[in-house]
Amino acid sequence: MPKNLIKRFTPNHETIRNHKHLQIFGQLLHDPNLWHLNRRSVAGAFAVGLFWAMIPMPFQMVAAAATAIPTRVNMPLSAALVWISNPITMPPMFYFNYLVGTWIMDEPAMNGHFELTMEWFTQSMSHIWQPLYLGSLVCAVVASLVGYVAIRGLWRMHIISNWKSRRNK
Repeated sequence: MPKNLIKRFTPNHETIRNHKHLQIFGQLLHDPNLWHLNRRSVAGAFAVGLFWAMIPMPFQMVAAAATAIPTRVNMPLSAALVWISNPITMPPMFYFNYLVGTWIMDEPAMNGHFELTMEWFTQSMSHIWQPLYLGSLVCAVVASLVGYVAIRGLWRMHIISNWKSRRNK
């Protein structure tokens, strides 16, 4: 079941291979290990995807694909998982990362007037970038580890329940 569920929601090979931003990887995208769905590759893809989803940067999908290739985990899944950080979830997620960073650095959080303008962003970024990226790195590592362990555990539980149901027939 996990394999079929994952297959249903991940894009097919040709869509990923023909994506304009992923063309930089060329022939590396033709490695069959990047497309397998097994416990190791799916858990690794969750770790890679969740890690890059927590890092505030453009082109997170490219970073996830670049990490999936040498680690030989499922690339479509790792690239798709970065969309956890989308325009709706980014503000609360990155604000939480910022708060984690201020807590680690033992600095007070910046409480000021928020404006959705480029001028406000460039002025504020000079003050918040260190706690934001430190908090993002910590949250990325934690999310990555939790995702990896959770998927390995859920996959194993599913296999054990299948074995038990076969044995009881």
